[in-house]
Amino acid sequence: MKTADPTQLLRTLKARFDKNMRRHQGVAWSEVESRLQGNADALKSLAAMEESGGEPDVIAPSGKTRGITFCDCAAESPTGRRSLCYDAAALAARKENKPEGSAVQLASDMGISLLTEEQYRALQELGEFDLKTSSWILTPPDIRSLGGALFCDRRYGKVFTYHNGVQSYYAARGFRGALTL
Repeated sequence: MKTADPTQLLRTLKARFDKNMRRHQGVAWSEVESRLQGNADALKSLAAMEESGGEPDVIAPSGKTRGITFCDCAAESPTGRRSLCYDAAALAARKENKPEGSAVQLASDMGISLLTEEQYRALQELGEFDLKTSSWILTPPDIRSLGGALFCDRRYGKVFTYHNGVQSYYAARGFRGALTL
């Protein structure tokens, strides 16, 4: 589905918002819509999230921010964002079988950020995600400096955090992003 039309994108987002009220209790669509009106950058980012299979939806605000946060809520890691290594340095270091890109760079190009481990675990409180796939998460600099990156998934009713080399990529691993307004 192409969502370049802002009116259609807003209809899609509102329908998803209304269908999944548990994800954002205490948030009114009118507040969300008012923050989106005239915010071309946010609409562009949300369109990119939607077009790549992320199914963005508003998630409950955390105590740390008064903003409205959209997060990829597709059941599995977004299909249009899989088979990516972790970041641009990892992509440049690959000599053979390079993937199409990197998760960090694509997120930046989309105007969103990779979820942190805390955000990923909070998302899993709102539903069951990544039962068959996994998602890169923002990796702390000390781990990244040693050539590693983190990813998460849900298996056996539990959320797991794992590590992998930054240059690795898999058809079933993508990334989930967030956009806070």
